[in-house]
Amino acid sequence: MDGRILFAGLSVALVLAGAAGTAGAQERPGWQLVWHDEFDQPGLPDPAKWDYEVGRVRNHEAQYYTRARRENARIENGTLVIEARKEPFEGADYTSASLTSRAAWTYGRIEMRAKLPTGRGTWPAFWTLGRDIDGVGWPRCGEIDIMENVGFDPDRIHANVHSASPDGKKRADKGSSLVAERPWEGFHVYAVEWGPEKIDFFYDDRKYFTYNKSDRDPETWAYDKPHYLILNLAIGGDWGGQRGIDSGIFPQRYLVDYARVYQKPSQ
Repeated sequence: MDGRILFAGLSVALVLAGAAGTAGAQERPGWQLVWHDEFDQPGLPDPAKWDYEVGRVRNHEAQYYTRARRENARIENGTLVIEARKEPFEGADYTSASLTSRAAWTYGRIEMRAKLPTGRGTWPAFWTLGRDIDGVGWPRCGEIDIMENVGFDPDRIHANVHSASPDGKKRADKGSSLVAERPWEGFHVYAVEWGPEKIDFFYDDRKYFTYNKSDRDPETWAYDKPHYLILNLAIGGDWGGQRGIDSGIFPQRYLVDYARVYQKPSQ
């Protein structure tokens, strides 16, 4: 896709619509915008851009992820709302949503602007998985956690990568974190800049973690192939539920202003 053509058409549309995001805000010197969702059209998320995970998917989490259910995923007031609710549903005590992008990319700058939910038991995330997961399995497919936050430690933002160990029998993890500025009270930008030799992680304009290819056995570097995006709000689970779930905090809403993917002209 020609990011320059896409951007030119988009900038005109935004000006005419009077949208909050400006063309200048979407420009990034040295990068081309190749995919985006500004979440400007009310209703369900755009089915041409997003699919859903459904059910009780992973990590012993307490929620049931629903498909195309407005109570759990909708666009309103120019934001994507992923809402976790305390309600019985298909044998679970909570409902929520997990959106997966239909497109996938190798390398680029991937970013979102979001306001996080908070409270003991919440576990919002913005992350990627290798598109070949069905063939090679996890963690060999590779995982890039652009943003994770757990409600029992609400000020801390986590960046992590997961891949296979050199012997292929275990997973290899590496990551870092920072203390943020009450991320449930305002919108912040969470991003990675991913290239052939390293992945840099950002909170707003602050780079706080770099994962280098040289840190790993090249045979287990799982980041030279297409990855797709995941936006989800989990409840409880192996990490998010380590200190239980405060059932009095619901509903909780994860608000996403936009999601964008940029690439270098040579990528």
